[in-house]
Amino acid sequence: MRGLHADTGYLMYRLGLRSGQLFNTFLQESGLRLRHYALLRFLATSEGALQRELSTRLGYDPSAIVGLVDDLEKLGFAERRPSPDDRRSRIVVLTADGRGFLRDTDEAGLRVTNELLGPLDATQRETLHALLQQVAEDGLA
Repeated sequence: MRGLHADTGYLMYRLGLRSGQLFNTFLQESGLRLRHYALLRFLATSEGALQRELSTRLGYDPSAIVGLVDDLEKLGFAERRPSPDDRRSRIVVLTADGRGFLRDTDEAGLRVTNELLGPLDATQRETLHALLQQVAEDGLA
């Protein structure tokens, strides 16, 4: 019988858990968690998104998105605005304070990545990133 570390899926799961723990530790002072951070990072790449789009793109339950956006609104990092396409719908947009928060966390995010990927050299990190992107584009789209 093969051991757990022979199972790639299990290794990815464990590394995902460790990555989440490290990110949550660095975010702890702000009162945010990795899910908030992911939502902010997604909004930074868009002009805004409907909550149902956020749910689909991030893979979070729609009810969780409502709470996350509420939290980010309270901090002034995101806001709901009327959709330009449908006044009955609201889009979530990143605020200037949200952009500032992301800029302030860039260095800490790199530290987390460096800690997690410490055993790899720069070329190996680039290869790992490219492979993970390839898997994610196919499996998480």
